[in-house]
Parts: sequence; C-alpha cells; structure tokens
Amino acid sequence: MYSQTEENYLKALYSLADLLGEVSISDLSKSLGVSPPTVNSMVKNLKSQGLVNYEKYKPLSLTKKGQKEAALVIRKHRLTEMFLVKRMGFGWEEVHEIAEQIEHIHSPALFDRMDELLGFPEFDPHGSPIPDKEGKIIQLSHVKLSECKTGEKVRLIALTHSTANFLTFLNSRQLVLGTEIKIKATEHFDGSMTLSYGKHASEVFSRIICESLLVEHLN
Repeated sequence: MYSQTEENYLKALYSLADLLGEVSISDLSKSLGVSPPTVNSMVKNLKSQGLVNYEKYKPLSLTKKGQKEAALVIRKHRLTEMFLVKRMGFGWEEVHEIAEQIEHIHSPALFDRMDELLGFPEFDPHGSPIPDKEGKIIQLSHVKLSECKTGEKVRLIALTHSTANFLTFLNSRQLVLGTEIKIKATEHFDGSMTLSYGKHASEVFSRIICESLLVEHLN
C-alpha cells in the first residue's frame, strides 16, 4: 500500500512519460508544483521500492512494477469519473476533482464493484481508456483534429485533456464524444478550422481547441 503522495508521483511520471517520452526531475517538479530537491528525495524513495528507475543525470522511468501501480491509480480515477457521470448524474466537467480524492482509496472490491455496475466500460467520460485490473491499457488509434484536412469527416472520440474550463467550453458549443464532424475549411494563417456538426452548420474553432480534440476518420 502506497501513500497518496507516492501514488501522485507515480501517476504524474506515467502521464509525463506518455506525453514527453523522456522525463527529468525538472519535468516532474513542474508537473507536481514542488521543488526539485523534494522530487529528488521522493524519486529515491520510489527507487528503493522498485517502482522507479533513477540514475543521476539520466531520464526517469517507471519499472514494470511502477507502471502497473500507476495504471491502477489511473484505473480508479477513470472508473470513478465514469460512475459519477453515468450513475450519479454529474457533468463531465465536474468529476475530475472528486475523482482525484477517491482514487486514493485502497479498496479493490469497491472499484471492482463500480466496474461491474457500469458494465465494464473501456473508456472514461472524456474518452480516455480505463486500465484493467492488471494495469493493461488499450492503445487508441486516433489523430488530432488539427491534423485533418478540409472535406474530411471524422468522429470525436477523446480529448487530450479534461480541465473544467475546456469541458465547459465544449458544452457551450454542444460538442460531445461521438459527434460526427465535417471539416469545411482550414485557415492557413492561424490553423483555425470551420466545422459543421449536428445542428451547427458553421462553427469556427481555434487551433488550440482543434489540437485538443482526438478523432477517428469516417471517410
């Protein structure tokens, strides 16, 4: 059983490795909002438990044991988010902070029951895959909307991040997972896109937004 702080380090290192490839003490420090000496001390602690590979001046990485433990924390987080949305009626923009607290409960039976009640979902409300009980995770096949071309039709399947402000913005544009989108035009100057979907005949989204929307091609 690991402390909440240890679990947060493992989860952060897991996410950063997926995003950056190689992770430094500085990267972890910025992500967690703590000083490099504090990170260095915790990383040494995690190394002593067989969770992290660490050598001075070299990138950090999770061991196989560390990867599994990090994935299991992520599993609890994403299952909780799904339960809050599907069973308790929360909006997808409301659940992250609650899940951040619940993910540290050490009760496999609770989360297994949650999984069962939800019908064993593979994805959370934001389209992120939910690791299984062994920490294995589905590898998605998707592209950023910003990488698509004018005239293509795509379906929104996931998001690169799920901050409350971003999700509230998507709510205001009635853009949800599963929405089929046609790319009507792309502005070469700033990368903004004009899209049509549902009852929206023509909506303009900035490049920043389009880079945060993960889609699959329909044609």
